[in-house]
Amino acid sequence: MKLFLDTADPKEIAALVATGLVDGVTTNPSLAAKTGLSFFEALRTICDLVPGSVSAEVTALSANEMIAEGKKLAKVASNITIKVPLTWDGLAACKALSGDGHKVNVTLCFSPNQALLAAKAGATFVSPFIGRLDDAGHDGMALIREIRQIYVNYGFATEILAASMRHATHVREAALAGAHVATLPPPVFRGLVQHPLTDKGLAAFLEDWKKTGQKIL
Repeated sequence: MKLFLDTADPKEIAALVATGLVDGVTTNPSLAAKTGLSFFEALRTICDLVPGSVSAEVTALSANEMIAEGKKLAKVASNITIKVPLTWDGLAACKALSGDGHKVNVTLCFSPNQALLAAKAGATFVSPFIGRLDDAGHDGMALIREIRQIYVNYGFATEILAASMRHATHVREAALAGAHVATLPPPVFRGLVQHPLTDKGLAAFLEDWKKTGQKIL
């Protein structure tokens, strides 16, 4: 499963890209607003940092305006993926933009039927929001499994990009459910490596080694 960072903060991205484990980035207007940076300046910096997909979201509501904004965003860098909402206008924009060869991420997906429409519109990615479904008392992972089955049934190339990930358990469950990508806030990404038994075991190994008085270097 590919791991994306869900942030528009170039400093956070640069720090985590250094791990070699970041495959892409997703941004949205809310995340961009938090940085206090120029939107296009931040996008250019992020695209230089990350060789993989960088999702940049339109803010228009009509299909024609989404298409125009999407084409402008696509000019920022070759790895831009245009992000549109899962509305009728968003699907129309997706169809047009993907038809022109642009990568499109259809976001705010909350049902299998919506995911089916996104795939038929030519979406590169569809983004089901797991955490928000869980918050509303639904089973977000069930949605991942159902979308995966539909896509397998009909051979759709659209990748499932699990979004609104709250914790490491969401990542594990999304991987087991067959999501192609998970996009994570930086704190969740950092938390993937943590386990108390790893820390305890490492401390014991180092203490035993110290007692030998030896050095490797």
